[in-house]
Amino acid sequence: MRYIPRKASLIKGNITHQEALDILNAGLALMVVQHVDNPGWVASADLGKAYGAYAAEYAQEIVGLPPGVMIWLDLEEVSGSRGDQAIIDYCNTWYEEVKNAGYEPGIYCGFGTQLSSIQLYQKLKFQHYWRAYNGPDVAVRGYQLLQKTQKLIDGFWIDPDETRDDNLGGKVQWLTLTPFNPVPIPPPVV
Repeated sequence: MRYIPRKASLIKGNITHQEALDILNAGLALMVVQHVDNPGWVASADLGKAYGAYAAEYAQEIVGLPPGVMIWLDLEEVSGSRGDQAIIDYCNTWYEEVKNAGYEPGIYCGFGTQLSSIQLYQKLKFQHYWRAYNGPDVAVRGYQLLQKTQKLIDGFWIDPDETRDDNLGGKVQWLTLTPFNPVPIPPPVV
């Protein structure tokens, strides 16, 4: 799992085309998640549209990810000042931008989503959910990824995640290359 930015001014430190190739050619699977804004950020449909469009653009033009790969929305520590509907609108417009670009949208539910378990399931368009170790439940569907608490491995702090089928049989969609027939992802569009 590697990060992509919310906007062009935040590119530094995010996944590149070469890093994606290195990950895949090392025999690992790949998905991307878009960075969340600072705690207390304010959701709106316009912001969801802008961030979702940039997530799809970055994935396609900078990283070179093919259609069908999962892009995750990071929903956490959002302000509730505009009410639940603003958060729902943000999520659903983000979803539409990513889905219309040919990617499979997922949502990471961290601390402070402001939405209930029922709202996450009934009001959002997502079929793929990833739960932070301190995130809320998702009614009916449950999660396909479960984040565990951080641990130190060989001097690096990692967030281990467990992949599983959700309660409705849904699965995450990783990008992988078979070790017997490596095919590089296409170069990014310039």
